[in-house]
Amino acid sequence: MAPPILKLDDIFLSFGGAPLLAGAGLQVEPGDKICLVGRNGSGKSTLLKIAAGLVEAQSGEVFRHPSSTVRYLEQAPDFADYKTVAAYAEAGLGPGDDPYRVTYLLSHLGLSGEEDPKTLSGGEARRAALARVLAPEPDILLLDEPTNHLDLPTIEWLEGELQKSRSALVLISHDRRFLEKVSTGTVWLDRGTSRRLDRGFAFFEAWRDQVLEAEELEQHKLGKAIEREEHWLRYGVTARRKRNMRRLGELQDMRARHRGHKDALGTVQATAADAQESGKLVIEADKISKAYDGRVIVAPFSIRVHRGDCIGLVGPNGAGKTTLLKMLTGQLAPDSGTVKLGTNLEIATLDQKREDLNPEDTLANYLTDGRGENLLVNGEQRHVTGYMKEFLFQPEQARTPIKNLSGGERARLILARILSRPTNLLILDEPTNDLDIETLDLLQEIVAGFNGTVILVSHDRDFLDRTVTSTIAPANPEEPDGRWIEYAGGYSDMLAQRKGAIEERRRAEKAAEKPKAVETAAVAETSKGKGKLSYKQKFALENLPKEMAKTEADIAAREKKMADPNLFAKDPASFNRLAAEMEKLRDSLTKMEEEWLELEMLREELEG
Repeated sequence: MAPPILKLDDIFLSFGGAPLLAGAGLQVEPGDKICLVGRNGSGKSTLLKIAAGLVEAQSGEVFRHPSSTVRYLEQAPDFADYKTVAAYAEAGLGPGDDPYRVTYLLSHLGLSGEEDPKTLSGGEARRAALARVLAPEPDILLLDEPTNHLDLPTIEWLEGELQKSRSALVLISHDRRFLEKVSTGTVWLDRGTSRRLDRGFAFFEAWRDQVLEAEELEQHKLGKAIEREEHWLRYGVTARRKRNMRRLGELQDMRARHRGHKDALGTVQATAADAQESGKLVIEADKISKAYDGRVIVAPFSIRVHRGDCIGLVGPNGAGKTTLLKMLTGQLAPDSGTVKLGTNLEIATLDQKREDLNPEDTLANYLTDGRGENLLVNGEQRHVTGYMKEFLFQPEQARTPIKNLSGGERARLILARILSRPTNLLILDEPTNDLDIETLDLLQEIVAGFNGTVILVSHDRDFLDRTVTSTIAPANPEEPDGRWIEYAGGYSDMLAQRKGAIEERRRAEKAAEKPKAVETAAVAETSKGKGKLSYKQKFALENLPKEMAKTEADIAAREKKMADPNLFAKDPASFNRLAAEMEKLRDSLTKMEEEWLELEMLREELEG
């Protein structure tokens, strides 16, 4: 095992009150790709800043290898001393770094480098900051929410860059698909401490649930042990003669451990307030179009949206997603064509810019619209502090100004307000920004179980795959020309359909170009070459099913062992070994299935 190039051990930090970090740690070795996960407010960003040397821990050990270079992605870049974006990005290079890397990265991030930093949007500022930290190819790369404000093509490009990067990586992100593709290790920050799983994020949630179940069982056992000892104190024969001081001490220790245990933070519990049912046809758009300054944003586009549909809008930044969304909901008139909205619509909107928030307003005032201490939810009067608890806010936060909330807390607050109002048409523009994984799960359940209609714009591929019934995307994502197409299913379904359509078109073009005589000759030659399976192919066709059955049995045996909720707590090394073995077995099974299928198809073809 290579020695660590970055190590944080037993880190303690408190801003008054309960400590934010209490014994947290992080170890990074060359080539590591670690995702740092945890609830909003668990201290992920703070731990990353301690690793970068921007925040000092109150106690604990921080080690950075003296020869290692470290780059940290700033949330709010300082452009004060730079005239162009290129100058800002080049300032991150070291003495021996290649300046061409800056040009390459800015080009792929959609920037020329000549932009004035003072005029950049939030998304452009994030892209410039990414170019600055990626260009030097540092030994350690610390990225806090690198995909925020990036569109899907750029996110997918960034995945490829990070996968092939030689830099050790520690990243924080809410994007499940991004974490699954990039990470090879996971550090879970929970209740001030950290746990490490030497596997990528794809395995994290199952592992986390097992850890929490084992912890809950341990607390239950501890409670029972305390009951037994207390019974002995009261009724034991020895206790009536004299107190056993050793057992008394052990009982006090058990009580202290039981009292000191911090339960895992709960999950948000909420449902959308139901409004009167809308008409069956919610939106009917007929050949709508829009252009600005001669550039076509939406070419003639038609769609019928029915009650119960959940429609996703995807595409690169600037393609016109928000423009199309506003036309469909009647907020913007089309240049041509018509839009008809259905009857009895109660619309609720989550805007990506969170413009509905007044930073000086308090949480309680925002939720109740300044109408006292109560609000009406699904026809029931609720006290504001009780309703806030369902979204993981503490009662004492009721008078807190909104400006003091984190990005994730603001997103939760807007969700709380939207879900308290009767609605049958939800419009969600980038709803997943700043939400932690658990709140994303809740939002997914709300959208999937919503009785009305949902239209959402998102760059979160996993969220789209889990929720939407159809996806609207540009016909030409590389160079959007205003043409939009509706695909059945989620984002992955859209990609598969688009790929199939492209391949079909290529085949048709190739067939049209090929002379008939040449095609006939090729077919004849192919038929002539047909014979029978080789001995090796026959052997594989007969024996692969046995091998597949054996591999399936091996997988089932390991799954049975891993089903033990105490396994990880008792023997984490065995748990990780079993998980690694299962991954290899599943890969092997997939390859065998594909080989058998190809051989079976070949046999059928040869036998006519």
